[in-house]
Amino acid sequence: MRVVIADDSALLRAGIARVLTMYGSEVVEQVTDGDGLLAAYERHQPDVLVVDVRMPPTYTDEGIQAVLRLRAHYPDAPVLVLSQYVEERYAVDLLGSGAAGLGYLLKDRVADISDFIRQLETVAAGGTVLDPEIVEQLRARGLVASGR
Repeated sequence: MRVVIADDSALLRAGIARVLTMYGSEVVEQVTDGDGLLAAYERHQPDVLVVDVRMPPTYTDEGIQAVLRLRAHYPDAPVLVLSQYVEERYAVDLLGSGAAGLGYLLKDRVADISDFIRQLETVAAGGTVLDPEIVEQLRARGLVASGR
């Protein structure tokens, strides 16, 4: 897999890049903000992007906004969002851009690297991956069916 990583934390970017490389992926670029994410996607057309929610300049939702802009132009762009926070508004906005090739995982709940790699591959292949905690919050708010 060819991957672009967008995260403002140098340590986290480097760690994700190292893990992905160890598992056979090629990290084609690492960026620190939303504008860099858009430019890197256009330059490389990677198999998948790994994106943080909070990036410069305001550290609120620049990552989500960049993904929404990207998917408005490239609806099939596969994106895995990694966040420290459950923000159902972000999940709803992302799913509104189309569920294909989309993931939203919580950083603190990634407990197994092999599982993370499989989830990233699922997103790259056009699948959808959502952290169960996010799904539960969406279900509790009536934003997704309970499946019962």
